[in-house]
Amino acid sequence: MRALWRYAPILLLLLLWEVAPRLGFIDPDSVPPLSKVAVAWWSLLRSGDLASNGLSSLENLLAGLALGVVVGAALGVLMAWYRPLDHLVHPLVRALYPMPKSALIPVMILWLGLGSASKIASIFIGCLLPMVLSSYNGARGVDRTLIWSALAAGASRRAVLWEVVMPSALPEILAGTRNALALSFILMVSSEFVIGQSGLGYLISFLGEGGAYDAMFAGVLTVAVVGFLADRAYLAIMRSALAWRE
Repeated sequence: MRALWRYAPILLLLLLWEVAPRLGFIDPDSVPPLSKVAVAWWSLLRSGDLASNGLSSLENLLAGLALGVVVGAALGVLMAWYRPLDHLVHPLVRALYPMPKSALIPVMILWLGLGSASKIASIFIGCLLPMVLSSYNGARGVDRTLIWSALAAGASRRAVLWEVVMPSALPEILAGTRNALALSFILMVSSEFVIGQSGLGYLISFLGEGGAYDAMFAGVLTVAVVGFLADRAYLAIMRSALAWRE
């Protein structure tokens, strides 16, 4: 019952989506009822267009996200731990962070062409910056008493980094990963709008330009649902990973 109340706003929105076009509150040609979108979604699924483009999108998303998380977390922690690296990299990160991440897509196309590499690179760079900052803040926020105590007990700096700093910074790293996950979906669709060869973003753009708005909304809804489920799954993993802190 609690879950039903939690998702009541979403259910209400879906109900309005179905009712508003049928009652004439919204132009049904530009915003088809949800039932027509569902029929179009099933048609796309049966034809294989949804599966093939969805698989292409997820491959690029997972590759770019994984690279961004691993490299960003490592770089952020090392910046907090080694002051020369912090002085070298931090100004660059601060300068690039406010820039809209989608602005890098044309640059990636120029450097890497129109294939999957430019999409993966766009997702990677977009996810890298928030991961660097969250990991850096997590590592910098470690209680200095713990570090001094470990060093005084004879632990090496490498051991302190792995056994004290990394576990203490884990909550910030995981929170940054959640932000990177959300950004990865945005950049996935944005890059596929521009690099029109395959993927859900390409499919949405192609259907919209052809006037198949019910199928277009089916593609949009697919991205929204997959993103929502990915976030819910990650939250469950995050709670499990932090259970030791309770």
